[in-house]
Amino acid sequence: MTALLHLAVLAATAFGLVAAAVVFATARRLMPALAVLLDFLIAAGLLRLAGETSWDAIAAAAAVIAVRKLVTAGLCFSPPY
Repeated sequence: MTALLHLAVLAATAFGLVAAAVVFATARRLMPALAVLLDFLIAAGLLRLAGETSWDAIAAAAAVIAVRKLVTAGLCFSPPY
């Protein structure tokens, strides 16, 4: 992986953590904050796939996407508190 891709992955992860913290601070709910974090982690995983196409990287990106789908389904069916 090139240095620029590595920096982009790191930036996407850092921005995801900051954005999730902001969402949690404003909404006071964990599930929307987790959904935002997982969106940024998906972006970071896809950036990693651009530089390194190993089965481990593909499995990690697929796992994050699967967790994101489960969180989205939980957001749709959870009662508002």
